[in-house]
Amino acid sequence: MTVQSVRPSPLAGTWYEANPQSLARTVDGYLDQAELPNLPGEIIAVIAPHAGLRYSGAVAGYAFATVRGAAPEHVAIISPMHHLYAQPLLTSAHTAYQTPLGEVPVDAELVSNLDQALRGRLNFGLTPIAKDPEHAVEIEIPFLQRAVTAGFHLLPVMMRSQTRQVAEAMGQALAETLQDKNTLLVASTDLSHFYTHEVAKRLDAAMLAQVESFSPNGVFDVYERDEGEACGIGALAAVLWAARALGADTVKVLKHATSGDVTGDFERVVGYGAAVILKTK
Repeated sequence: MTVQSVRPSPLAGTWYEANPQSLARTVDGYLDQAELPNLPGEIIAVIAPHAGLRYSGAVAGYAFATVRGAAPEHVAIISPMHHLYAQPLLTSAHTAYQTPLGEVPVDAELVSNLDQALRGRLNFGLTPIAKDPEHAVEIEIPFLQRAVTAGFHLLPVMMRSQTRQVAEAMGQALAETLQDKNTLLVASTDLSHFYTHEVAKRLDAAMLAQVESFSPNGVFDVYERDEGEACGIGALAAVLWAARALGADTVKVLKHATSGDVTGDFERVVGYGAAVILKTK
């Protein structure tokens, strides 16, 4: 693999530690601190925040602690695209993602299969981009590198378009692509942005109630009524639709916090939630 084929990390040294030993200790600490309920069944997907580790790492630890010791062959991370790209759905043009903990190969076959499945539903698919600055996929990778026991191949998807129609088509296409494969789905999303802590708690509770009700349409309903927020609304709903199509029947919200819980500034916070999606029957 040539150096040019690997996506260089734009986050190491800012969003998380650049030193591999320090990063491993930090991530392991978040995983160790998570206090999980009994979770019977097969884990199909997790929902995790994507801020810098200082802010949302403790919440993300709850999501990824559920898969500690698991050995998925493929991990699909579905996130928003926070930067201005003209194309509605994006993936990586690189053959691997790099973090201080090592390289994770991109699964070119799954990317191609998902692209075809999307084109059959939407008449457009995934646009590969190189050296993207998007944090919402990469920030989840160190947790996976420390939590799961075997090397995995990555299916990265960044959604610039997060409408209900696109999200549902994405969910259906993911389920078609991942059927009968040893895969973990990850929905990368933060919740409300820049309200007071008390307002954020109300908005986030409404959104997480729809998540725990396993209702992707409900997620969009509260969002459209301005009763709840998620910056990765399409990614969140797509993973809910995909997980349901893959046989999941239960969602458990595991943790909620805001940036104020870390910084002490409760006047302008970002909300974070962690959840797990299970097949119990």
